[in-house]
This record gives sequence, C-alpha cells and structure tokens, in this order.
Amino acid sequence: MKCKITRNAAKILRVELDKPENAELKLRAFVTHSHGDHAHYGLDLDTQKEDDVLVSTDKGIDVLLKSGEDMLDGIIIDYLYLPQEGFVITNPSKGNHGEH
Repeated sequence: MKCKITRNAAKILRVELDKPENAELKLRAFVTHSHGDHAHYGLDLDTQKEDDVLVSTDKGIDVLLKSGEDMLDGIIIDYLYLPQEGFVITNPSKGNHGEH
C-alpha cells in the first residue's frame, strides 16, 4: 500500500506526534464512508492492530492503513490553509481528487 504526506501536513502532524503523551501512537488514516467511485477519509492517532499495514512515508511519518481497504491505497494527506484551514485527504489513483 502507498501513502504520501505533503510538507504542510507533515509539519502539523509532527507537532502532535512529538508530544510525550503520543509517544506510542502512530497516525491512522481511515475511510469514514464511501459511495460510488470515491471515499471520505479521516485521521486519528492509534496503535497498530492485527489487520493494519504500517506504511513508511518520505516525511518520516509512519501511517497505519487497514489491510484490504482498497480506497486507502494511494492516498495523499495534505494540509491546506485556504479556503479554510485543515487536512484534506484525496486518492487520485482511485479518481478521488477532493471533497464534493
């Protein structure tokens, strides 16, 4: 499975992951719901479960993805400041280029 984190997202995520209380946690990306040819995604901090795949990224942040969840393979985690500040997760490899 593949996952990419942009520089903006890594900067924000690193602040949370470096907190002492999160020392044992990893970033988890998950599908909140899917319909048609796309999905909506969420992020959380969690521990690795039996059915997880741990994906290393070029930003030094490992991401937990549920094994067999096709819509997670190829996601891009970004952090945008405009038009409103927050994380945006897309999967261009599955035709999901943004929220609708």
